[in-house]
Amino acid sequence: MIDQLVFSMVLVVSLIIFTKRILRLRRGLSLARPSKRNDQKIKRWKTMARVALGQGKMGTRPLAAFFHLIVYIGFVVINLEVIEILLDGLLGRHRILKGFMGFSYNPIMSIFEWLGVAVIIACIAFLIRRYNNGIKRFQHEDLKGWPQLDAHIILYVEIILMTALLTMNAAEEAAFKGAAPFFFAKIFSGLLAGFSTEHLHIIEKSAWWIHYIGILAFLNYLPYSKHFHIILAFPNTWYSKLSKRGSILPMQAVTNEIKAMMDPSFVPDVSNNPKHFGAKDISDLHFVNLLNAYTCTECGRCTEECPANQTGKLLSPRKIMMSTRDRVEKVLEDPSNDLSLLDNFITREELWACTTCNACVEACPLNIDPLDIIIQMRQYLVMEESSAPPSLNTMNTNIENNGAPWAYPQADRGLWTKEN
Repeated sequence: MIDQLVFSMVLVVSLIIFTKRILRLRRGLSLARPSKRNDQKIKRWKTMARVALGQGKMGTRPLAAFFHLIVYIGFVVINLEVIEILLDGLLGRHRILKGFMGFSYNPIMSIFEWLGVAVIIACIAFLIRRYNNGIKRFQHEDLKGWPQLDAHIILYVEIILMTALLTMNAAEEAAFKGAAPFFFAKIFSGLLAGFSTEHLHIIEKSAWWIHYIGILAFLNYLPYSKHFHIILAFPNTWYSKLSKRGSILPMQAVTNEIKAMMDPSFVPDVSNNPKHFGAKDISDLHFVNLLNAYTCTECGRCTEECPANQTGKLLSPRKIMMSTRDRVEKVLEDPSNDLSLLDNFITREELWACTTCNACVEACPLNIDPLDIIIQMRQYLVMEESSAPPSLNTMNTNIENNGAPWAYPQADRGLWTKEN
């Protein structure tokens, strides 16, 4: 009864903490204006199934995709065992599902062990890739400090969880032959042959608790980590932008102004007009922009593909998403602060370095769209502050006066064809 009570208390406390963090995330997302992306539902479900569930955009790097798939499948499948752990802990039983599943129980548990070993190997491979310093995007300035540590922590936690699972089974098999007749349990039980039954029981119980508490700790760590994409990848891809890549949708407020100019009888609906043209802060962005920021895996594929970053410009699409997320967290901590996303978190130099080529969006394995944030912030600079680089102002002036970016009238455009 004491074990059951402790088990239940740990479970309840963990769920309360996780719920509070989810409510905090909800408050953060509510700071943005609505995205109105509820159309084409069938296409959205297909996109989610292909990109999030099917890992459809991971294949550009086959080796990384293979190891990522192992960890992904292992995380989903092995955690089915959590159901048995919960039932055992709450009811004071041991391997309660064995009686219900019959002969299929042992083969399924053997599969879980195979996946557990595969996950450990994959996590070690990922750690080697990160510590080897061979991949430039993992050494970028964006990842200094906590982001880099976060990536390492999650890999170590995965290894600990899988090792605890294998140790639990091996100790039980070593103590009572045939109690856990799974493939790796039989193999690893030989390593524990010198321990007494009492000590094996302590090892088995300790590993069981480590696995259980580790899972709950992992669950509550996720919302503070870039690995929250494990959960957010599904809604994020469902809300993907379905229009053509790089297309800029018309601003309703501007459209209303034009219609009013063309038709004096037109009465625009101004109830949903934004506070600003474009975006200065997160309240000017839309819901999916903030969801993108929280879903970002910080993998750096966007920055790696960015031509501006490749040529030494300050822009890093990954940093755009990280800065947006940091700004949301800052508002949640101190709503009265006088900072803004523009200038305090994202500089103007970063915004104007973007070529709007859309390479970052194409490269992202989760359809995250840094370009959308950049364009909205540029719109604010141009339409609210009349602030743009001199070369862009000159071009706009020429287009307005001459109908072309060049500084000569339309009548003179064909002069270059004439002989001198």
